[in-house]
Amino acid sequence: MPSFDTVLEPNLVEVRNAVDQAAKEIGTRFDFKGSSASVELAEKSAKVHELSLTADSDFQLQQVQDVLVNKLTKRGVDLRFVDFSAKPQKMGGDKLKLLAPVKNGIDSDNAKKIQSAIKASKLKVQASIQGDTVRVTGGKRDDLQAAIALLRKDIALPLAFQNFRD
Repeated sequence: MPSFDTVLEPNLVEVRNAVDQAAKEIGTRFDFKGSSASVELAEKSAKVHELSLTADSDFQLQQVQDVLVNKLTKRGVDLRFVDFSAKPQKMGGDKLKLLAPVKNGIDSDNAKKIQSAIKASKLKVQASIQGDTVRVTGGKRDDLQAAIALLRKDIALPLAFQNFRD
C-alpha cells in the first residue's frame, strides 16, 4: 500500500546559520554598541530547540527580533516554525529576555486536526498518528497526492511530506 509521513521539521542548519548571521550583525551595528543585545540558539534536547533574544529595552528587543526574522527569511526558513508570541521576561536591572521555541514535531492536537481533516475529506486514505508524525496510507498514488494537496491547503502549519512509498 502506498503511504507517506507528514512531519513538522525545520531545517536546523539554516536556523543555526541565520542565528549566527544575526549575532554577527548585532555585534557590528552601531546602535547595539555597548549594549547586551544578543541572540542564541539553545538545544534543550535532540528535538527541542529554543531561541533566546536579550536586549536592554523593549525597542532594542524588537530590533533584535527584526534582525533575526530578516536573516531567517533570507535563509529560507519558514517563520511559522518560530513562536515569538511569549512575553519578554525581565532579567537583572533593565535587561529583557525573550524565549522563542522552535517547533519540531507535530503535537497531538495538530495531529488530530490532520487526521480529522483527512477523514472529513472522504478520500480513500487513512491517517494514523505515530508519535510526532502522521502516516497516511491509501490504495492509489493519486489519492495520496490529493491528500497532500488537501493538507497544504487546509492546515496552517509548515508541513513536510517524507517517505513516500509506492
